[in-house]
Amino acid sequence: MNEGFSNPPTPIEEGELYDVEIEDTGKEGDGIAKIENFVVFVPNANVGEKVTVEIETVKSTFGVGKVVN
Repeated sequence: MNEGFSNPPTPIEEGELYDVEIEDTGKEGDGIAKIENFVVFVPNANVGEKVTVEIETVKSTFGVGKVVN
């Protein structure tokens, strides 16, 4: 364990829903949205789309969500 080192809390939680706008496309083709400047990859989403995503995975520097609407 890395004592004295901790990751800052993320602004998102697994299972939660967020309304986002897809701002960019990642190198794998996933849409990229930001929630409080925290990157969320959204497969099958295109730049400019406004979607509701359910967060499936949260890592220390990014999250992954799926479109639910």
